[in-house]
Amino acid sequence: MSHQHTSQRSLFESGPQWAEDDARQGIIATVVLPDGIEKPLDYLVPAALAGAVEPGKRVIVPLGRGNRERLAYCVAVRSGELPQTPLKSVVGVEDESPLLSRRMLDLTKWMADRWMARWGEVLEAVLPAGVRFRRKRRAVPLLVATGTEPARKPTPAQAKVLAAAATPVTADALTEATGASRAVIMRLVKVGLLCEAGSATRPHGRPPADAVGRPPISHDRPAELAPAQTAALEAILEPLRGGRHETVVLFGVTGSGKTEVYLQAVEETLSYGKQAIVLVPEISLTPQTCDRFRARFGSVAVLHSHLTPAERHAQWREIAAGQVGVVVGARSAIFAPTPRLGLIVIDEEHETTFKQATAPRYHARDVAEWIARAEGVPLVLGSATPALETFQRCLRGEWRMCRLPGRVGGSQLPPVLSVDLRDPASRSRGAVTPRLAAGIRWALDAGGQVMLLLNRRGFATAVQCRACGHTMRCPQCDIAFTLHQPGSRGICHGCGLVTRLPSSCPSCSAPNLVPRGTGTQRLEDQIRASFPGTRVARMDTDTMRSRGSHERTLDAFRNREIDILVGTQMIAKGLDFPAVMLVGVVNADASLHLADFRASERTCQLVTQVGGRSGRGPLGGRVVVQTSTPEHPAIRAAAAHDYEAFVRSELPIREALLYPPFGSIVRFVVRSIDEQAAANWAGTIVDRLRKEVAAMPHDSDKIRVLGPAPAPIARLRDRFRWHAQLHGPDGGQLRDLVRRATATLQTPDNVAWIIDVDPVEML
Repeated sequence: MSHQHTSQRSLFESGPQWAEDDARQGIIATVVLPDGIEKPLDYLVPAALAGAVEPGKRVIVPLGRGNRERLAYCVAVRSGELPQTPLKSVVGVEDESPLLSRRMLDLTKWMADRWMARWGEVLEAVLPAGVRFRRKRRAVPLLVATGTEPARKPTPAQAKVLAAAATPVTADALTEATGASRAVIMRLVKVGLLCEAGSATRPHGRPPADAVGRPPISHDRPAELAPAQTAALEAILEPLRGGRHETVVLFGVTGSGKTEVYLQAVEETLSYGKQAIVLVPEISLTPQTCDRFRARFGSVAVLHSHLTPAERHAQWREIAAGQVGVVVGARSAIFAPTPRLGLIVIDEEHETTFKQATAPRYHARDVAEWIARAEGVPLVLGSATPALETFQRCLRGEWRMCRLPGRVGGSQLPPVLSVDLRDPASRSRGAVTPRLAAGIRWALDAGGQVMLLLNRRGFATAVQCRACGHTMRCPQCDIAFTLHQPGSRGICHGCGLVTRLPSSCPSCSAPNLVPRGTGTQRLEDQIRASFPGTRVARMDTDTMRSRGSHERTLDAFRNREIDILVGTQMIAKGLDFPAVMLVGVVNADASLHLADFRASERTCQLVTQVGGRSGRGPLGGRVVVQTSTPEHPAIRAAAAHDYEAFVRSELPIREALLYPPFGSIVRFVVRSIDEQAAANWAGTIVDRLRKEVAAMPHDSDKIRVLGPAPAPIARLRDRFRWHAQLHGPDGGQLRDLVRRATATLQTPDNVAWIIDVDPVEML
């Protein structure tokens, strides 16, 4: 009896022990802050919020001694034993439903590791501001032409509005697209020629996407594809139908019909009830691509930098709800929340704009490959001049390359004439040599159009004193002022500083300041003077500042309202104008001799791409390339339309130096208002790196630390810039080495520095 009593008593006495165990159990949320603290933090989830806290939502948490409330991303939730030190509790939940899926959380974690960014920084980057701030939309009516026969002939303004309202469009967008007043539009509604087409799902005051009111371009599906196109399409459809990932590279000359292959692959993707993401370098420079997708598929979400946060939020929600089948956009569109992704396409995959210039410095091509692999869908990369990294992966057999060697429709690649600027016979008073001038005259006389590429905006690239040689430089940057007219303004293309240039030299007071070099503005003036009566337009960032200006200029060029189009590299991309008979590259060397190992690759790509704008129609065409180094492999390959020849000459050089694609680079850029502080901190980083390399058990001989040295642009926005580089065969190994070297660094107050993994810009 007594034995039974003790055991029962001990049984009851253990009660509080259970309660204690229970108190040690709980729900823990792991959160990441958008800025400030780098590492993930754990918080206790109180019972009242247990059902509301989920990974992918934002939560409010107390931070620091003052328990200041901060917004953070919840990345994981687990039940289990609580740590000995008490945890602070989550205060509230910001979002009704998760903004980020499990896959997006995995992706952002991988991106943070791959490009050495903070996880919170990456999470902020993948969510558009409009989504983070939940911008509300106001429903506004869409107007559409009724098609009713008007009682009397419409005025020119009315006719313009009716043509632009062939598809539903907001009143604001109509005024923006046609220049007509609200009164004209209201009058057309009153007489029954315009009517309401339901309520817009777009935010008030902006046209839908990017091309409202422009004439719809008819791109009928061709009756049959060329054999090379058929083979390329089959290479994409095979993994698509099999539900597996494969990366297919379409290496096709300019005009070989790559876009039609994309369109038909997207068509098949949609037929399976799936969605497609199509990335283009810059929306404003590729309006024709967007038009073609819109003409073929109707409902297309176009994501680009001109969208307001509210518009972006609206598009984001439509995509997430599965209401949009095709998403076309620039770099960040790769993060579109497609619930049924079936295909990813990257057009002009070699473009540097696919690499983000600010933190997190990701490359959209690598992100797309991660997503395509995770989702088990095909990734299609298209270019006439694939990046060397892409080419090498095809040569290694990791990716599949499909060649499209000929133009569709039977048009031939235009002959290319190189003009050696060192030859006295090529000398001219302006930037246009006699050979190029003759070519322009030939094209104009035959009723064709002309495109002239000069990758230098402004009037003159420098202003120099003829007496003492002094060059006018920006006081904030290590860059010469570019002369812009009218008004003799000196503009720094590094920091944007604008100043009125003096009439005499500030160094020797001689009144002998002369403009040196030629920019697009000066070239435009020379062309107008040399070819009076021709209609000339210029496309560069100076003339294309207003919304829709790219589209208006390109539409005018397509409609033959412009004879000669002068521009920077923005005219080189993906444009198809059959009437262009001559393309002139005014100075092919402009980017060839920069302090960047990719300079020759970029030059070859640019000259090849712009040359491809010529001769697409029945009139044929020519390309004239002005250069001081016609024997350079990049220029020779572009002139021969043989990009592979350039690849064959460049890859062995890259391999010998362990440059990408045979190695990886991590670049460090240090900035400070105090030059010595920048130099010292760059030196500290390099010393740490060298120590870590020396401590490596093996392979240390393959890793190089270069620097520290002043950056090629040694001063920018009043900050001195020093840089260093780490080279090696294995990117993962380099990143680990950098983490060890920089783990305990305490950055001085007067210094800022960045880490750029696999940079595309080295200036």
